[in-house]
Amino acid sequence: MKRILLILIVVLGWLPQSKAQNDKAAKKVLDAVSSKIKTLKAITATFTLQSISSKGKNNGTKVGTVSLMGQKYTMKQNKVEIICDGTKIYNYDGNKTITVTGVNDEGSTLSPQILLSNFYDKDYTYKLISSLGNFHQIELIPIDKRKNVQKINIFIDKEKNFITKAKVLDKSNNTIELTISNTNTNAKLSDNLFQFNKAKYPKDVEILD
Repeated sequence: MKRILLILIVVLGWLPQSKAQNDKAAKKVLDAVSSKIKTLKAITATFTLQSISSKGKNNGTKVGTVSLMGQKYTMKQNKVEIICDGTKIYNYDGNKTITVTGVNDEGSTLSPQILLSNFYDKDYTYKLISSLGNFHQIELIPIDKRKNVQKINIFIDKEKNFITKAKVLDKSNNTIELTISNTNTNAKLSDNLFQFNKAKYPKDVEILD
């Protein structure tokens, strides 16, 4: 589920300003996405996550939903759920365990808090690969070569200035493809959606913090 969170926040476009050493054409596109996102109060969307092996085998598809409002977000995929109230992150494994971490304890995990602090400037370089058709394609390469990710390709809708797809290639040449659909950029969300409520979960659930 953490991998889902990593990719999803990227695809939804929480992008900081880029530095000059990155491709200027990519900077222009990303700046436009960043400006668009900053005008939005809340976002909801459906995501489809497909895992493909290095040999081209489809290892399955998962579908879930995400809601974001400022630095708060929720994600659901079947029984698995992540809630961030802006201070703490509650990760329910869908069974009997909830892991609690602070937003500042996430390390290199992509989250709105980190991304809005110029995450890409620290961990990725990027360049514009293609602008054919209706999408810009930008390739991101991790600066830290110890990461398991070789590269991330993101696809940005030219008309909407919004990221709608991402492909992540790991060092074993496995690919994760994620597509965003049913995006509502004018969502009306309540703060209660982002508040953790233990009563919603099984009585014997274990909370680890």
